[in-house]
Formats: sequence, C-alpha cells, structure tokens
Amino acid sequence: MITKPDKNLVRKKRHRRVRRTLFGTVERPRLNVYRSNKHVYAQLIDDIAGVTLASASTVEKDFDLESTGNVEAAKKVGELIATRAQEKGFNNVVFDRGGYLYHGRIQALADAAREAGLEF
Repeated sequence: MITKPDKNLVRKKRHRRVRRTLFGTVERPRLNVYRSNKHVYAQLIDDIAGVTLASASTVEKDFDLESTGNVEAAKKVGELIATRAQEKGFNNVVFDRGGYLYHGRIQALADAAREAGLEF
C-alpha cells in the first residue's frame, strides 16, 4: 500500500531548502510567517544575533477579529507586524514564507504588510 507523505514534513523540508538562501540581518530582518489551522503568526528575526525583534499574531489578547484562521485575520496580522516594524525603525525586510505556497493567507499577510509600508 502506498502512503502519502505528511504535509507538514514536506513543508519543513521545503522550508529548510528555502532558508539556505534567506538570511535576516540587523539592517534587514527576516519576516517569518507561520500558519496553523486556527492562527497566523509573524515575526521579525535578526539571524545574526538569533533574536526576535518584533512579532504579531492572532493569539494576542487585543486581537479584535472573531475568526482567527482566515484571510482577514492574516491581513490584520500583516498590518500589525508592519506598524511594529516601522516603530522600531525597520522598513526593509526579507520575506520568509515558511515553506508555504504563496497564496491565500500567506499572500494576504504579505500584501497587507507591503501596503502598510514594508518593502520586501
């Protein structure tokens, strides 16, 4: 019997392959995105120091949308991470889609961050 590969295992393999070329610095941090079935998370990472500089997610207490796992929630997270990045002085970032395909919630987050002023 043929078994299907685990989707998350395939995503992690793809993410390792993509991460070979992506690297965040102090001047241009990496915007990492993670999505689960219920939530969306984004964080700015300085890979040299191994430090998270800013983060935003649908798990936060002040997140005001009722549904947290849809495109609207991803747009809100994209706007939040962009404003928090600009407050800390970051305008240019390296977008790390985390091995996910660039559509749906990932694309909505990226587009909202761009509209809020971040440059990829």
